[in-house]
Amino acid sequence: MRSLPVAASLPLSLLSLLPTVFGAPNEAIPDVRSREVLARDLLRRATPNSPSGGYAPATVDCPSQKPTIRDAATLSPSETAWLKKRRANTIDPMMAFFKLANISDFDAVDYVQSNSNNFSVVPNVGIAVSGGGYRALLNGAGFIAAADARTPGSTDSGGIGNLLQASTYLAGLSGGGWLVGSIFANNFSTITGLRDGESGSSLWQFSNNIIKGPAESGISILNSAEYWYDIADQVDAKRDAGYGVSITDYWGRALSYQLINDLDGGPSYTFSSIADADNFANADTPMPILVADERHPGETIISLNSTVYEFNPWEMGSFDPTVFGFAPTEYVGSNFSNGAVPDDGHCVRGFDQYGYVMGTSSSLFNQILLQTEGADSDLPDFITDSITSILKGLSDDKNDIAEWRPNPFYKYHPDTNGNANTELLTLIDGGEDLQNIPLHPLIQPVRAVDVIFAVDSSADTTHNFPNGTALRASYERSQGDIGNGTKFPAVPDAETFINLGLNQKPTFFGCDTANFTDATTIPPLIVYVPLTPYTAYSNASTFNPTYSDAERNAFIENGYNVATMGNGTVDAQWPACAACAVLSRSLERTGTTVPETCKSCFDRYCWNGTTDSTSVGDYNPEPILQLTALEADAVSVKGAGGLVWGVVGVATLFTLVL
Repeated sequence: MRSLPVAASLPLSLLSLLPTVFGAPNEAIPDVRSREVLARDLLRRATPNSPSGGYAPATVDCPSQKPTIRDAATLSPSETAWLKKRRANTIDPMMAFFKLANISDFDAVDYVQSNSNNFSVVPNVGIAVSGGGYRALLNGAGFIAAADARTPGSTDSGGIGNLLQASTYLAGLSGGGWLVGSIFANNFSTITGLRDGESGSSLWQFSNNIIKGPAESGISILNSAEYWYDIADQVDAKRDAGYGVSITDYWGRALSYQLINDLDGGPSYTFSSIADADNFANADTPMPILVADERHPGETIISLNSTVYEFNPWEMGSFDPTVFGFAPTEYVGSNFSNGAVPDDGHCVRGFDQYGYVMGTSSSLFNQILLQTEGADSDLPDFITDSITSILKGLSDDKNDIAEWRPNPFYKYHPDTNGNANTELLTLIDGGEDLQNIPLHPLIQPVRAVDVIFAVDSSADTTHNFPNGTALRASYERSQGDIGNGTKFPAVPDAETFINLGLNQKPTFFGCDTANFTDATTIPPLIVYVPLTPYTAYSNASTFNPTYSDAERNAFIENGYNVATMGNGTVDAQWPACAACAVLSRSLERTGTTVPETCKSCFDRYCWNGTTDSTSVGDYNPEPILQLTALEADAVSVKGAGGLVWGVVGVATLFTLVL
């Protein structure tokens, strides 16, 4: 594959439009800024709280009640208390969302307002963003921008603004985890803010190859050599403190420079610090969840029986019957044994370093660091050789995973926990069990989620488009013992997804609850939102490491159009249909007659069980929106690996959004 200079091919008149998507970006970044000015800007970000002041964990005094492992039969007390505030805080934005959706024959605003004190009636909404590298981050960003009332235009006709504010949970995995992680690492920033960054920041500057490092990162990083020396020093500090390191440490540190707006990528940021942020503590945001898989010692293939772990601001652990327990995220580096820190044990904080958690969920991308040769012709040979030597040495030791040592679940549930007798818990990319959409945390009955908007950017086909593989994996897993009582709607085969166009438009799964024999456990309705070309071919390779600003913006815009069906130009009733999906489970619980508008929506968007397993040839869809004059100037390159780079129909977008 080769990268083409897309922006260079566009007329100057159109180039002048590119920066205006979702509002004008910041002015040009000055070459030099004082540390005082930069530090003042960074006060707006989350507060770093690692006790070491850096990347390494540190031993601390245990609290008066030592941390313990909690049984997974219920939600944590922290989540339960937070939910009381969060569910109440979703009422106003949900009413605003329903008002915008305008279900013509049903007063959804009055329905929510009348039941505002009854959260068994008010819909409980989750959003799940799949893995798929930067492709998933950018496509997912488009969806979040469309759902966020703070995005200019999102609450205009055809929009779905306020859906994000009305949601309780926001889950991410691998590349989708980078998106969710970056949003919360930067104080629940808007997509506009993340895209535009700020003066002196390398935030979301994806034109800088992650191997080479940021062009700018505050004051401390001057070139690629210093970038890697700083990363090596940070990882060495963790090793010197007595903790094992893996390639994921290097990967997570490199990733952080692009995703966390702080000097040196925020080495002292912790994932548990999200719980202390005012906006989250006040339940003004959804709850973020990242997902990873467990790999038992000696295993090389991850099956659907792998244990799925989640990370949230309070806890990390699993609902799966293998582990069925949660450790406090803040203290995961402590030496737990059989669910408790022994009397002579010690407590540790800082092990849940923010970049390391994001890196754990995306450890598949460790191999990017193992492919430094030829990654950038401007990278000095001695740096390439140094990186290759360090990281390949780790790989040769089969250390290409995230090493969580000490194992928080050591000797915990030894009859079912395959890692109970080892002090090392090995976690890997959350999509390696094929469940590339992080649905697992949101289908747990104890969370009582009604609807999940599942944003799928998986590269299931030759040209890097999704075909429902992630949904099928979750469905198949729910049929076995590992499902632990979770239910999941039936989904068809890959051929049916393509032949019936289920992967080219939003599709609802689980509409008919009569298909679930156990009426006491009805799973959420799944609103499947697959990546498809509207205004840009955003089906780039999962491992493409570099995106120009024009490409980044076009991919986000395409995701916005996927989420809104071209701001309602493909289906003017799409916002109403999305609202009907949100209401579906609640209407059934209350015995409320389904309005005709919703019946019409369900006829169009619900999978009704029809299949077409005819063999599919080369699946390579055309853009859904009609291209404008820009088509003649656009660059579209397709090959065996799908599109390499290209911007198609960006001008069309501006007629829809601005």
